[in-house]
Amino acid sequence: MSLSAEHLQIRKQGRMLLDVPHLSLPAGQVHALLGPNGAGKSTLLSALAGIERSAAACVRLHGRALDGWDTLELARHRALMTQDTDVPFDFEVDDIVRMGRYPHSGHPHPREHELVDHALGLAGALPLRGRRHTQLSGGEKARVLLARALAQIQAPPGDTRPRWLLLDEPTAALDLAHQHAVMRLLRQVASEGTGVLVVLHDLNLAGAYADQVLVMADGRIDSRGHCQQVLQPQLVERIWGVVCERLSTSSTRTDTRPARSWLAFS
Repeated sequence: MSLSAEHLQIRKQGRMLLDVPHLSLPAGQVHALLGPNGAGKSTLLSALAGIERSAAACVRLHGRALDGWDTLELARHRALMTQDTDVPFDFEVDDIVRMGRYPHSGHPHPREHELVDHALGLAGALPLRGRRHTQLSGGEKARVLLARALAQIQAPPGDTRPRWLLLDEPTAALDLAHQHAVMRLLRQVASEGTGVLVVLHDLNLAGAYADQVLVMADGRIDSRGHCQQVLQPQLVERIWGVVCERLSTSSTRTDTRPARSWLAFS
């Protein structure tokens, strides 16, 4: 099932922040949302997550407009990870991830006691168990919040409806190894049926892992499609004002995806 929007517009103080006539994103794929600062990426992500309540009637999840969802029910089907890695109090890591399970408190999972460790393990944050939030680096905080989002969308047995992960720059605070680990994880959860929409600034990271990219400019989706088709030097120079060239490289990949070329920036 898809996450979709029709006639999605957001205006504030007389200024059009977002104008998306139509958008349909299938689950089971990684969709990378790209664009320069101020292009509207975070605004679109918030709208699709239901945070921008004025636009909730324009967004549909599983065919139902977001303004028709109960808050907790919606939280069980989609998780939003924002750029803000702060939490209100100095909780321990386990408690932060456990917060993601709150929407399920009325109907706990049969293996509820295992889900926190499972999510921490997926996010590469299991060694952080027991530590307090103020003791974590920026990258460690980001991995813990990713684990919380993963815990939040863990469905009960028998519920096969696709879940959605909406992530705003989850790799921004991470080192190179953890950036690729997170993107491999997102590909893994997408292969299991989850829909993933992720805001990125690294075009090569998007090109290496995303099924499709959506390039935004001035609150609109300028270009959309397969990474290799969309992320061409002409588009990069037009949208970002940066000169680059596309280089091909041999692949030693062990999966079935074809080798990808990458952008070299001048």
